[in-house]
Amino acid sequence: MQTRDITLNGRNFHLREWGDPGGPVILMLHGFPEYGGAWADIAAHLPGYRCLAPDQRGYGQSWAPQEVDAYKTRHMVADAAALVEAEAGGKPVIVFGHDWGAAVAYGLAIARPDLVSHLVIANGVHPGPYQRACAEGGAQTRAAQYIHALRDPGAEAHFSEDGFRRLMRLFGTDMDFSWMTEERAERYRAEWARPGRLTGMLNWYRASPIVLGAPGERLDVPPVPKDKFRVTMPHLLIWGMGDTALLPEATEGLEAWCDDLTRVEIEGADHWVLHQKPQEVAETVEDWLRR
Repeated sequence: MQTRDITLNGRNFHLREWGDPGGPVILMLHGFPEYGGAWADIAAHLPGYRCLAPDQRGYGQSWAPQEVDAYKTRHMVADAAALVEAEAGGKPVIVFGHDWGAAVAYGLAIARPDLVSHLVIANGVHPGPYQRACAEGGAQTRAAQYIHALRDPGAEAHFSEDGFRRLMRLFGTDMDFSWMTEERAERYRAEWARPGRLTGMLNWYRASPIVLGAPGERLDVPPVPKDKFRVTMPHLLIWGMGDTALLPEATEGLEAWCDDLTRVEIEGADHWVLHQKPQEVAETVEDWLRR
């Protein structure tokens, strides 16, 4: 792994790189509450590719503005587009997103399809089916109630207390957390403790347009238009079936937004499939790219 800082749209970002410098580029976009180093498990199984993983804005060693509006999805998409233009000369790359990184990956694929040759998502959601599921008041609404806690004005104090004990507990609630060794946990806590980073991380949730009610509450939310949120390039969705935060219903009907969708389910894994089954995930991606 190599690390360096890069300037994107006049702001500093921290970048990790693995693999073959001359290989096809995979832009890897992490989610909450991870950072660019979280992709090491997957990158180790993709040696023929040039894997690029930034700390996204608000995370790790990258720029972390404190204003909520700085975390609207269009800003993160602009970061990703600038990175592709800087590192790949504006040529289309493979984009791989997980969790919140999936939201940025979808946004880039929709807004700048010229920069995305293939879209890979692991346990992440397109805004169309996800907003519908969150508005229905059913199982996904219940599973997503943690969002209210992360949007709360007092979330920084709550989740940073006692060495980030509650944030680490939220990270692994009802999921297989055996991959989180104490050594790895120390690295995560060190990233979270950087000045202003926890606020930056939480602001992703505060700036999100996703509307979420209480369990059992059906909300009248306009549907996400399929013509404006279309994924036109080949798209692979990898799903750890034990995910308790994002449920299968959060992707129901995704085909209606996609021209070419392939679904692969991974048994014995949950939301943290990238850490639990890195070799299987990497082989799935390689096999799909070769088709």
